[in-house]
Amino acid sequence: MTPKAVLFALLILLCLYFAVRWALLERGNLRAEAQRRWLPSGGHVAIGFVTNFFDMLGIGSFATTTSLFKFSRAVDDEDIPGTLNVGHTFPTLAEALISIALVTVEMKTLVTMIAAAVAGAYLGAGVVARWPKRKIQIGMGVLLFAAATIIAVRQLALVPGGTAIGVDGATLALALAGNFVLGALMTLGIGLFAPCMILISVLGMDPKTAFPIMMGSCAFLMPVASLRFVGTGRYNLRAALGLTAGGVPAVLIAAYIVKELPLNAMKWLIVAVVIYTAVAMLRSAARTRSVADLESSRGLS
Repeated sequence: MTPKAVLFALLILLCLYFAVRWALLERGNLRAEAQRRWLPSGGHVAIGFVTNFFDMLGIGSFATTTSLFKFSRAVDDEDIPGTLNVGHTFPTLAEALISIALVTVEMKTLVTMIAAAVAGAYLGAGVVARWPKRKIQIGMGVLLFAAATIIAVRQLALVPGGTAIGVDGATLALALAGNFVLGALMTLGIGLFAPCMILISVLGMDPKTAFPIMMGSCAFLMPVASLRFVGTGRYNLRAALGLTAGGVPAVLIAAYIVKELPLNAMKWLIVAVVIYTAVAMLRSAARTRSVADLESSRGLS
């Protein structure tokens, strides 16, 4: 088998394992809570379709999904990171298989950067899954501002790309450190695509190589991180199933039918929406603190 075929096989096996573990963990929960609703709504499926459609075309899905969840109040703030990771796992697998097959990238660079992102996600998910609501709101608000800045930097082409399809030595070490951090941030609901594109460009690589590196990293790290969220119950099952159901067909349509769209204006709109969502998150965190302070003062009186 070629290295690429081995990578494909590992991706598929990992996601099959995730599917079985997810089902087993949730079967026990559903039996314990017989009245719990689990089928996704049409809105959940629509969010999954729209966000993953544009993700395959290069916009990214985490910031946009967070905004839609926040506006629609479909998911509690503290459950958004887990829902993003769990719900986007299978659409991201499809994106990874497609992009790795179509885009040329040096295998050592691809495999080691994927491994670094997985390690970061595993450590990050264990931390975020135990965070209280207000801390998650603050973390997501700050990092959404960072995500909007990164998208704007990409739009303005302030970081020119190179032509290399791989890196070595000290440059590879920087790439691994960067992807480790980005993998950890994924667990807080900050997508890897835009920052990975900038990282790749800064290191002198062809920006197109960001697609298999980013998609491959996410496809491997998301099942690992997601099982930690499922195990702690820190996600919304209905919304996650909706992202999955709408996302997989959206990826296939974007990749094989639409392929490309003029998205410049849409990306600037997304920058504005993400900034608005960041402000809303921080305002929610302030309200959460005010409620906690009020309850604390009543307890003392």
